[in-house]
Amino acid sequence: MKKIAVVGTGYVGLVTGTCFAETGNQVICVDIDTKKVERMRNGEVPIYEPHLDVLFERNIKANRLRFTTDLQEGIKDAEIIFLALPTPPGEDGSADLSYILGVSEQIGKLITDYKVIVDKSTVPVGTAEKVHATIAQNATCDFDVVSNPEFLREGFAVDDFMKPDRVVIGTQSDRAKKVMGELYQPFVRQGNPILFMDEKSAELTKYAANSFLATKITFMNEIANFCELVGADVDKVRIGIGSDDRIGKRFLFPGIGYGGSCFPKDVQALVKSGKEENFEFQILTAVMKVNEEQKTVLFPKMQNFFRGNLSGKKIAVWGLAFKPDTDDIREAPSLYMIKELLKAGASVTAYDPEAMPNVKQLLGESIQFATNEYEALHDADALLICTEWSVFRNPDFDQVGAVMRDKVIFDGRNLFDMETMNKHGFYYQSIGRGIKSDN
Repeated sequence: MKKIAVVGTGYVGLVTGTCFAETGNQVICVDIDTKKVERMRNGEVPIYEPHLDVLFERNIKANRLRFTTDLQEGIKDAEIIFLALPTPPGEDGSADLSYILGVSEQIGKLITDYKVIVDKSTVPVGTAEKVHATIAQNATCDFDVVSNPEFLREGFAVDDFMKPDRVVIGTQSDRAKKVMGELYQPFVRQGNPILFMDEKSAELTKYAANSFLATKITFMNEIANFCELVGADVDKVRIGIGSDDRIGKRFLFPGIGYGGSCFPKDVQALVKSGKEENFEFQILTAVMKVNEEQKTVLFPKMQNFFRGNLSGKKIAVWGLAFKPDTDDIREAPSLYMIKELLKAGASVTAYDPEAMPNVKQLLGESIQFATNEYEALHDADALLICTEWSVFRNPDFDQVGAVMRDKVIFDGRNLFDMETMNKHGFYYQSIGRGIKSDN
């Protein structure tokens, strides 16, 4: 059992703290938001993440998971301090380290015995050195700073943490290696590796992994767009190349671009880090440009269908979150499409199983929200699908057609079979698969 402090209870911090408590550790989470801390003390999970609520409630009851707004209280008995603080992109794309360095300065003034301070946030290469230097300005005891990037997928974060493909730990301190190795041993009992490396390599590993996956998605989106021009079927191309084990089947599904808290921010930050070293990431610069365009790739097709006039048209939107099984709307393609639709004079009624409160907070009364997917369709001139929630995958197409004004679907996630759409008489346009229409 280890005593752990987690500073920051956002998505990464809360999952990290809860999962460490689940393996028998004593965890105290620190956050400056008094109301949020009070809610968590009362057993309320402030984010939506499948299965997190069960672990959260269990460990609060067992008194292994506690919360405070007092940094000194949080870290005084901790052997390991995780920094899970936001690193939002600045106007120039660089990661803002002010939260991490601000807390590091406070930690330096507060620690009185050896601690391992762990960068859990996604941070640029060289951050561990900056954190160490900031703490050292005031610290009067030994400490180590470790880089331990997270590889959590929203919607699968609990499983990813409890059963990781690998654990990356950046440190050159034997003392810190021992502490971190003991901490993570319960999570790798099936033999998945704990990879020890230097701090800079660990920091870059996270950026490189996310940037590669963003590139893979973007490449497939370009292939899909080309398929439409030449009459090929992107589904068949995807299966054809995904069967090559050098390429793999994952991250090959085309759509209306990637969003979320990680891929856009991390690609942007890596490009910015390159510029600081007079190095140009040419591929990643192209990835950002293509992805930005892909988010609204369906809008001109909708304009074309309505003969250039969307004014007064009612568009139903299924899915607002950037991906299913999360309420995260950061950089969600749905928001970009809604912005274009409203600008063109259309009205929008949306449904999402989890993300509607977040969108309502952002967009207010500019769009309508439905209580279920079918209510959103009432008198709609077209349906736009932006997120591939499971509940959308097998709808009652007779009911869909009956409540819509016209049987028109623009599918940004390729949810439906083309022949099924034809059979039910829908005008159906997706990504990279041509158009089906009996109209």
